[in-house]
Amino acid sequence: MTRRPLSLLGAVAALTLLPTPAHAHLVTTGLGPLYDGISHLFLSFEDLLPVLALALLAGLNGPKAGRLALFIAPAAWLLGGLAGFASGSPLLPGTVTAASFLVLGGLTAADWRLPSSGVSALAAALGLLHGWLNGASIAEAGREALGLVGIVGAAFVLVALLAAFVVWLRPPWTRIAVRVAGSWIAAIGLLLLGWGLRTPP
Repeated sequence: MTRRPLSLLGAVAALTLLPTPAHAHLVTTGLGPLYDGISHLFLSFEDLLPVLALALLAGLNGPKAGRLALFIAPAAWLLGGLAGFASGSPLLPGTVTAASFLVLGGLTAADWRLPSSGVSALAAALGLLHGWLNGASIAEAGREALGLVGIVGAAFVLVALLAAFVVWLRPPWTRIAVRVAGSWIAAIGLLLLGWGLRTPP
């Protein structure tokens, strides 16, 4: 009786140790490139956290900033993604994404009051940088560019919901909670930057 659970446990352990092909951090759902793109955003923290930070920052800066970020970030992401897909090369090291963590998370944590044009510029920079890296990764993996549409659509929905939620918050302590979330994102960016710049022994 005790051999059967042990052999089952051994079989499960052996299956989990089998190597599987890697896809350059792109998610494969089996549902097609559009859904792969949607799931990529929600399962890749290097893209998800800066989008969250942008939405929090835009919400803290009011409805107009939120609306601008909502449309500018996805549009820039799509343009950057198509350019990256056409070039097929990331051109920038992956540690560059840590800058978006640090800048957006730091500004959110500081509750920095920005003009709408400042939020727009940050949204455009975020979209172009991450879009380029996503497009280049999709091209390197030999996947369809339609995945970019999934990523952009997911980013649009996420910014819309989160920025609107932050604008809606009224009690002062909720603003502090948003700032704490921004500080965590900035701290993750600092760790990511340190990890990327480490020198191998």
